[in-house]
Amino acid sequence: MKTVLLPSDKTPFVSIRFLFATGSVDDPAGKEGLAALTGALLAEGGTRALTYEQLLDALYPMAAGIGVHVDREVTVVKGTVHRDHLDRYYELIRQVVLEPRFDAKEFERLRDDQRNALVSGLRASDDEGFGIESLASLLYAGHPYGRPVEGTVRGIDALRREDASVFHATRFTRDALTLGLAGKVPDGFVERVTSDLHALPERGASRAAPLAPASTRGFDVLVVTKPARAWAISLGHPLGITRADDDFFPLFLANSYFGEHRTFNGALMTKMRSDRGLNYGNYSYVEHFAQDGASTFTLPNVPRLRQAFTIWIRPVAAEHAHFAIRLAVRELRRLVRDGLTQETFEETRAFLLNYSKLWVQTPARRLGFAMDGAFYGGKNLVDELAERLPRMSVDDVNGAIRRHLLPENLNLAVIADPAEAAAFVDALASNVPSPIVYATTTKPEVLAEDREIAVEMLPVERHRCRIVPAAAMFEG
Repeated sequence: MKTVLLPSDKTPFVSIRFLFATGSVDDPAGKEGLAALTGALLAEGGTRALTYEQLLDALYPMAAGIGVHVDREVTVVKGTVHRDHLDRYYELIRQVVLEPRFDAKEFERLRDDQRNALVSGLRASDDEGFGIESLASLLYAGHPYGRPVEGTVRGIDALRREDASVFHATRFTRDALTLGLAGKVPDGFVERVTSDLHALPERGASRAAPLAPASTRGFDVLVVTKPARAWAISLGHPLGITRADDDFFPLFLANSYFGEHRTFNGALMTKMRSDRGLNYGNYSYVEHFAQDGASTFTLPNVPRLRQAFTIWIRPVAAEHAHFAIRLAVRELRRLVRDGLTQETFEETRAFLLNYSKLWVQTPARRLGFAMDGAFYGGKNLVDELAERLPRMSVDDVNGAIRRHLLPENLNLAVIADPAEAAAFVDALASNVPSPIVYATTTKPEVLAEDREIAVEMLPVERHRCRIVPAAAMFEG
């Protein structure tokens, strides 16, 4: 068992995280979704001593909650409470981790919720999330990374209550655990928690071999069809580096310049929304990104052993989809060919040094980032950036771009209306021009660039394009 401690007398709160090295990669064949359902039962299934309703009643006077998040590689049980309530709160979260109830009624409810989240949520009404998961199915074909954490429809239907109990007993073990504590931690509390955690089995079941490095040659295209007035578009390719590698950090800076999440300073955002009003937003990532609630910041504790470079084009009008893809690829080609100038490098470095400090404003977020650092064998990301960015040069950044970004080798996933999908694929594969027409007056320099974008060549071959109905995705 590993321990990450961030004691501080500057806050009256204590944050607790139990991070287990188990996630959807550990789902047994035919029971895809088991890790997610086990996590849901920890969060909403009660404990041996308390039903879920009783657990909520006990938490209410403390203004606290217990959260559980399951990802591909890890599951984290977490919470933050005022120091005055720590003893009572800890007793509850201890029971959640060590003594889950696995109630039959709650199991049925949560399994139905998980199935509905996949069928009626992701596939039916979350086109942006569906596009990202569809892209993952190309990036990681045949591997658990290539399907949602929620699993598959047949996998969820095959789950039984005893499966969750066995999963907890064999995966939630001391050797898989990293304990995190931050804030005003009282004397003796760490020893108390670590002593209690000896109730967990010492070692668990062996894990599958890590995802092998993957490569992409040319373009593979997946068009998933469902009724859609605007089309969500995702592009990307596997990366051979993570935060454990030195090249990750200059590439991270390059990505901030190119497509920082939910900001207006990225090159993609400028070209696609500010100049042309194509859609709401356009972003890029050099590792998996999950937004933390209503913030614009990344959710900590979703680390992965393999990462990918991805571009997220939020839904665009169907008639603009081909043009938008060409524009994104053109900008990526420009980034690889030209890199950053000294001026844009210095501007982005200054922005990132300051912006990244916002990611760790609370003890809970600082703890989450510190635990991610331990996962990758280094410091937390914000500290790594603070240390590395001042020593970084524009040549470091441009070298990392050329080594790792591959604009001619991309996977492309599009959520498209079935009535237009075939014609769209034909247009992609034949590289017919895709001119854009605006409803308002547009700058002459933008129009001039549009004429070039409309004929930007894409290496798409018809036999590498698939059209799949939404209902067939992630069935099992």
